[in-house]
Amino acid sequence: MACRGMFYALTDEQEAALIATRDDSEVREFVEDVEMGDWEGDPLDCETDKAWDAIHRCLSDGTLGSGRRLSPLDMAVLGGDHHHEGEEYFVVHVRPAEVAQVAEALEKVDRTWMRRRYDRIDPEDYQGVLSDEDFDYTWYWFGKVRDFYGKAAAANRAVIFTVDQ
Repeated sequence: MACRGMFYALTDEQEAALIATRDDSEVREFVEDVEMGDWEGDPLDCETDKAWDAIHRCLSDGTLGSGRRLSPLDMAVLGGDHHHEGEEYFVVHVRPAEVAQVAEALEKVDRTWMRRRYDRIDPEDYQGVLSDEDFDYTWYWFGKVRDFYGKAAAANRAVIFTVDQ
């Protein structure tokens, strides 16, 4: 299991192609094309290593619940439209207007707030080891995600998050 998360900001053409996919194999093919840079325009992406898990838990209700759209923060990682049916691979789509909301909400998150949320994660439900070192790792990658969403919002792009389980 790789479990490494990746964000991509989609052009309008890419978003239309994603929406037009009909099944899991087409979705995977689409993501491979995005990963390989087989599209026109500036690529905009952000990796999160394995920190996406804790980031999502901190920004949502502490679980790995997905697709809920409870708030802009909840949508940042797993809260958008799911384009893959299987449980071993996620492709989560956040539309441009939502990306702007997410970017605005992420700007308000500070280290103290994030740490309080991190400390509420149930260690029995978390695959990592909750620690100061793990929080620093999570906070580092969160900064990358926040910067990425800001750039995606400024470019008026949709975002997808992908991860293999």
